[in-house]
Amino acid sequence: MKKYTNNHLVLAILIILGTALTSCKKAFDLQPKSEVDITNNYQNVYDVNAAVIGIYGQFMKLAEQYVVLNELRGDLMETTPNSDKYLLEISQHKVTAGNPWADPRPFYKVIVNCNDVLYNLKLMLAANKINQSDFDQRYSDVGALRSFLYLQLGIHFGSVPYVTEPLANINDLKNTSKFERVPFKSLIDSLVTFTAALPYLEPYSATTSTTSNPSTSLVTTADGYLTKYNFISKRCLLGDLYLWQGTNFKEAARQYRIVMEYQTNNSNITTGYQTYKIAMADIANNNDLTVGYLRNRTFDINSLINSNTQGWRSIFARPQDALYDTEWLWAMTFDSNFSPVDPFIDLFSNQGGRYLVQPSQNAISNWNSQTQLNGFPFDQRGPFTYKVINGNPVIVKYLYYYLDANSFAPIKILQQNGKWFLYRAETLNLHYAEAANRDGRGKLAFAMLNSGIKNIFNGVYPNPVTLYPLPTDVTNIEQTFDSPPYDFDARQGDAPRYRSSWYQNTGIRGRAYLTDLNYSLATNTQGLEDALIQESALTLAYEGQRWPDLLRIALRRNDPSFLANKVADRLNRDGFGAAAGAAQAKLSSGDYYLPFNW
Repeated sequence: MKKYTNNHLVLAILIILGTALTSCKKAFDLQPKSEVDITNNYQNVYDVNAAVIGIYGQFMKLAEQYVVLNELRGDLMETTPNSDKYLLEISQHKVTAGNPWADPRPFYKVIVNCNDVLYNLKLMLAANKINQSDFDQRYSDVGALRSFLYLQLGIHFGSVPYVTEPLANINDLKNTSKFERVPFKSLIDSLVTFTAALPYLEPYSATTSTTSNPSTSLVTTADGYLTKYNFISKRCLLGDLYLWQGTNFKEAARQYRIVMEYQTNNSNITTGYQTYKIAMADIANNNDLTVGYLRNRTFDINSLINSNTQGWRSIFARPQDALYDTEWLWAMTFDSNFSPVDPFIDLFSNQGGRYLVQPSQNAISNWNSQTQLNGFPFDQRGPFTYKVINGNPVIVKYLYYYLDANSFAPIKILQQNGKWFLYRAETLNLHYAEAANRDGRGKLAFAMLNSGIKNIFNGVYPNPVTLYPLPTDVTNIEQTFDSPPYDFDARQGDAPRYRSSWYQNTGIRGRAYLTDLNYSLATNTQGLEDALIQESALTLAYEGQRWPDLLRIALRRNDPSFLANKVADRLNRDGFGAAAGAAQAKLSSGDYYLPFNW
């Protein structure tokens, strides 16, 4: 019999789901126990909603392990003197039995409960206890989350048991005679097949509640937070699975492109132009998510837009407002009033936390090797991602809700609010560019990486526009003239007037106020892929993308050195020379994975 911890979101969301008394009665029919017995609790859609939110509550407990495994195994994160032997083992790729960070069981506990919900949803549909639309949305969401969890297990453990049916005893999974371990490549194939066949790949729909027809939607507001950001983006996941599979890059790009266009036809054209498009928006009023400086003072470092509500830094600090909505696809909230607690304050902070990990010298060097458009010789995203606090380099990307915006001292030492950053527009655009590049669209991938589609497809790039002025009529430039999913229109003209849906796109490096890379990369597939992975390190550092990026490319190229050399260089530069050689030898042999110890 499986049970779910009844955290604050289960009851809160059920209460808020409908404003009518009938809806509230359904919510309060769930007794506020410490646990909800789901075996007797699948009578209607509200019961399923409780189970879905319960699963996401369990999933949130994986946040710390997810970040540590995906970042500390790569080249951007390093241990501190406070780290214990288990973190050192993860960092140095010499994991021993009993290492809690390398335990697959927390992932499988969530998977087993996903399987139970999926099984019971089918029974409910057959018994007409849930309608087809509600079934499709919840079955697809839980199924996609299970696929995401299996992807993570494959990334870190290689061959793992792939179980899709209810399981009486989770510990049976350690018995290889009962549950064969599936190789990572075969696992990816299975995940693609299952996820692509899900009946509903869009975000949860929002419905309006009335007295006679209470809402069943999971899209609501609970405890002051919008719940829509809690749920996995199924199309982003599917695109990522195709990217890992490496045989259908066009389909990966197609899935990403659908997400990029979610708001294109919004009646609010600003929303349509900006959502998931890496837009250079309202520069005059500093109302954007770019690295920027006050107008007419771009060469003054003191004019940097450095705020929790403006500029690139605000991506990780701002409330769930309109600009937040243009960037974030999946970001879960930790609130100090409820369980689970934010694990990242303890992991990262040297004020009120244990300060267990820090940025590597490699990461700092990467940021310091870039050049801004005003000539400043560093990437400002670095100082926005980490700060030197009390003499120590501290990863602050996760701490903006906890530390004061100016002093970087805790706002309230016991008020530990924060976010788990899972997927956003820059992840989406970089993964799309990776797929497009591998599908022969190097120029498009180069544009999305650098200064945007309008600039790169202007008919004269990379020649200076001062020598070859752009025509007033841009009818036949500033667009790709390609077939879907590579057809982009970024025209901005006035004779005739054009404001096409991608005209504000400024590219990843353009948003960071960095110079373009050399245009020769547009015709160099592997070189451009290297640049995309490097850019991911600069802009997505510590968001759980680094080890997957390195592993995906090493596997795609059958080149272990792509990964091994970076990890060894990090260990050498951070003072772990002896461990560097052993890690390099291990990884260079293709031994990428953690031991599957149960």
